[in-house]
Amino acid sequence: TISLLSRIFLFPSLMSRAARHLSPGARTLFSETGVWERDYRTETRHKVEQWWHPRIMAQWQKDNSNRKKFYVLSMFPYPSGRLHMGHVRVYTISDTIGHFQRMRGHQVLNPMGWDAFGLPAENAAIERGLDPEEWTKSNIQAMREQLDSLGLCFNWDREVTTCLPDYYRWTQYLFIRLFEAGLAYQKEAVVNWDPVDQTVLADEQVDENGCSWRSGALVEQKLLKQWFIKTTNYAKPLLDALQDLPEWYGVKGMQANWIGKCTGCYFDFRLKVNGEETAETLSAYCSSPEAVFGGAYLAILPSHRLLNGSSAVRPALQKHFQPGRDSLTEVVAHNLFTGQDVPLVISRKEAFEDYLDTVLGVPDCSEDDLSVASALNLRWTTVLQTDDDGTQTLINSAEFSGLSREQGFEAITQKAVQQKVGGHLTSSKLRDWLISRQRYWGTPIPVVHCGSCGPVAVPEEELPVTLPKLSLTGKGASPLEAAHDWVNCECPRCKGPARRETDTMDTFVDSAWYYFRYTDPQNQHRPFERRLADHWLPVDVYIGGKEHAVMHLYYARFLCHFCRDQGLVAHREPFWKLLVQGLIKGQTFRLAESGQYLKREEIDFTGKEPVALGGGRVEVTWEKMSKSKHNGLDPQEVVQQYGLDTVRLYILSAAPPEQDILWNVKTDTLPGVIRWQARLWQLVTKLRGARQFEDPPNPSLLKKKELAEAKKIWQNKNYTIQEVTAHFTEDFLFNAAISRLMGLTNTLNVSVVLLHSVEFEEALAALVKMAAPMAPHLASELWAGLCQVKNPLSPVLQRGGDVLQQAWPAVDPQYLEAPDFVELAVLINNKSCGTVTVPLQASKDSGRVEQLVLESSIGQKLLRQRSIKRVILSPRTALINFLVDE
Repeated sequence: TISLLSRIFLFPSLMSRAARHLSPGARTLFSETGVWERDYRTETRHKVEQWWHPRIMAQWQKDNSNRKKFYVLSMFPYPSGRLHMGHVRVYTISDTIGHFQRMRGHQVLNPMGWDAFGLPAENAAIERGLDPEEWTKSNIQAMREQLDSLGLCFNWDREVTTCLPDYYRWTQYLFIRLFEAGLAYQKEAVVNWDPVDQTVLADEQVDENGCSWRSGALVEQKLLKQWFIKTTNYAKPLLDALQDLPEWYGVKGMQANWIGKCTGCYFDFRLKVNGEETAETLSAYCSSPEAVFGGAYLAILPSHRLLNGSSAVRPALQKHFQPGRDSLTEVVAHNLFTGQDVPLVISRKEAFEDYLDTVLGVPDCSEDDLSVASALNLRWTTVLQTDDDGTQTLINSAEFSGLSREQGFEAITQKAVQQKVGGHLTSSKLRDWLISRQRYWGTPIPVVHCGSCGPVAVPEEELPVTLPKLSLTGKGASPLEAAHDWVNCECPRCKGPARRETDTMDTFVDSAWYYFRYTDPQNQHRPFERRLADHWLPVDVYIGGKEHAVMHLYYARFLCHFCRDQGLVAHREPFWKLLVQGLIKGQTFRLAESGQYLKREEIDFTGKEPVALGGGRVEVTWEKMSKSKHNGLDPQEVVQQYGLDTVRLYILSAAPPEQDILWNVKTDTLPGVIRWQARLWQLVTKLRGARQFEDPPNPSLLKKKELAEAKKIWQNKNYTIQEVTAHFTEDFLFNAAISRLMGLTNTLNVSVVLLHSVEFEEALAALVKMAAPMAPHLASELWAGLCQVKNPLSPVLQRGGDVLQQAWPAVDPQYLEAPDFVELAVLINNKSCGTVTVPLQASKDSGRVEQLVLESSIGQKLLRQRSIKRVILSPRTALINFLVDE
């Protein structure tokens, strides 16, 4: 009996008849008309995306709160007004993971917001007379429309914008918690000062020659009072917590290196002049905290703020300062932990270890400290005694005497922490977080300065402290100084006259807690409900650029640790898995002599090497996309040219996420994903065409060879499900996942069992479902066509619902069972000659497998009279290759 499929191949007219059922002359869309398009042409692609785009977006908003949570978070953008391809890459990855996890049965949170404070808005206000708030809101609206046009599914009902009072009210609240915990403090620090405009400059506003971006003046270094967050108090917990996190693509090492080895701590001192206590306090680093009772002096650098700023002890220090020598001063430092007084010395050194500017000299632990103390005829207490066995014990150290150095280290640092006079383990290279910005467009620091009470936090019920409307000039120390009615206020404590703090916060403060706010964005009474934060945190996958691997991640981790200690949240770490993605680079052309960037149309490509049309050798490189380099791309133009799903697939398949993509549509990658989409479409077309006839499919008609092919399809399907699922959950190698799916596509493409095989149906269904997170529009239409196939054999195609509502395919249990026998492919001189079944236990034994093949019918027929030179048993696949003389 000739099968129906065979009839199609033997009598092409039958296929023509089937084709007439697939598509009329006019171009149509199956989901709209019920008529299947035969080929996936550009016009079809446009219709598919137009039809499914709003439906997929609407479907995303329906969620099931009874499912297990999955929080996927991509770093929110600065609203510059235009998306770039780097944005498209990071948000394509988060969107793909979100769809995948939904299909896995999770309640997915994939939120979006705006890191909306910052310098560009302020510069626009200065240069073009624009209101930074209106400029920012306009940019947000434009970028949100762009994100929607790219088919990216976000939980827009949880949108946050850091420049809105309903957000920065809670940034201010968290600052006050830090202030009340003694972790926010002021001290003088060096800033970039423009002497012409009389204003502070950010680092990025100083050019490579050290001049101001605006006035052109040579920038000076100036000491100004600044706000700091004492992140060094959390150095050791932040370092230790890295051990509990999964591998972060090298970022854990970067974080650990940034923090450094936490082998010392700071101790707090109060300064005295002529026996009189001053209001000046100082923290000094001690590399051997167990020997703190043996401190002989406190040393500061000649560049120290006490010697160069507005400190009350400055005259007393300058009086004794002798450059190039260790200068003993009349200033005394009272150790708040030991109760001892030690003299303050201005060091002859220009720099201490790492970034330190204040250290405690302990002669028992350092030859250098001993040399300084001896030269200055200082007195100190010996605190270390070496026992006969070589161990050292503390002496003359109050209640800590008699402890070993190790015991003393732990006991002394713990006691200092309890007394709140230092003791937090940290490294010598880590500095506290400077958060002051002499800028207008940022979160106002919620502090007032009172002549009687000092710095006082604004009461919580008066938050937010909002920004006053100002006309920005770009001149003056801090723009907010000009808002006199806003600056002058009443002290919350004594009700006397006071002045508001005129610095605003570093934008890193805004982004250090935004992942919390997404869990409860409408809350008017607190930053977030603990119950909701505990439900969603930690973020399951956090996605962003490697350029944020140190500072942003460090500050976000710090604030989460702090919130945990404040009882605001249960989790200490905010992020579980981290997925860092590389840049998308464009081809750039520069004049070799001047370095000037050229546009592509300014270059002659007709010769062996490109040359400028105006003359001159051209250097061709790949660099981060930028308007100034003439190598940028407008994402919407790219999507218009190639389609949403094609761009998504290209981005996902061009390179692993952490590697840079060199955007070049002439490589194999783009044509490859275009062809793959067409082949997927053809598979559905073939199945629908084969099933158009009235005879129902009958698996019992499959012959032995066809049954073997069906089993191969089944095995390939399960292998692909296993591999693709691992790539989506473990290593995020979407390029490898796409490669696996292409492999399964090829297997199905050459199959002749599509008419009667349930294995073919289920493999094609699994293939479409696995493609869906990456190419949701195409997969949605393919699924609609599959589910309307006549006489389906598998219940998978009879469940209803769109493809993104389907369950992610699972590996069949039988596939996971270890087989007793393995089917081995036999090759002779690299040419396939058939298969041999061997016992599983023998399948890795080269000699045993060789013997079994030689004894088989293949061996008897093809190898018995041949001289075998070498036998290769593949360690990875079921394959043995005999190299023989011809």
